[in-house]
Amino acid sequence: MLPTPEQVRQYILDGLSCEHVDVQGDGQHFEALIVSSEFAGKRPIARHQLVYAALGERMREEIHALSMRTLTPQEFKAGN
Repeated sequence: MLPTPEQVRQYILDGLSCEHVDVQGDGQHFEALIVSSEFAGKRPIARHQLVYAALGERMREEIHALSMRTLTPQEFKAGN
């Protein structure tokens, strides 16, 4: 069974402290906006690795594609 955007959102929230998470998708391909203070001082690849770690095996088994914007709360408030 394919995951819903709401399930993917909850998977992220379960594994990563976030101030805001928005996930859109069709069950196989997802787009996410993730805002977390844990991203502060990290480059984009390190931010993505934190999200992948939160999703764990689901990235291999359930989620086929995930495009993401990863922002700190300050970046989010600034409109980046």
